[in-house]
Amino acid sequence: MPKPVTVTIPSRLARTTVSSPNLAVAQARSRSLYRDWYRAAPEICQLYALDVPYPTLRAKIRQIFDRYAHVKDVQAIDVLIAKSHMEYQEFVNVWKMPSQVMRYFEAEQAPPVPNTFMEKFL
Repeated sequence: MPKPVTVTIPSRLARTTVSSPNLAVAQARSRSLYRDWYRAAPEICQLYALDVPYPTLRAKIRQIFDRYAHVKDVQAIDVLIAKSHMEYQEFVNVWKMPSQVMRYFEAEQAPPVPNTFMEKFL
C-alpha cells in the first residue's frame, strides 16, 4: 500500500533556538516538547505505516527522554531540546525514511545475545 501523499510545510514546525534563563524554564520547555512528541505518536505511526502500535512508540519516546533526565546543565538541556525538536520536525514532516524510523526499535527486535559458553554454540 503506498504511503499517503502529504504536503510538508517546513516552516510549520520551525522554531528558533532559545536560551533558557534557568533550570525551571528549561525543564518546562522539555516537558512541552515531550508532550508534542507524545501527541504526535499516532500520527507518526500512520504516516510511516509502522508495524508497531503507537503505545510502543510512546514508550520508546519516554525511554529516550528518561535517558537524559539526569542532565541539570541549562545549556546542555537547551542543546538537547533543539536537537529533539529538529528530530520531531523531521518525523512529522516525513523527511525520514521508514528504515530510519525503525532504527529506533532495533534493540527490541534484535535476537538476544547468547550469554553463556554453551548458548554461543547451540
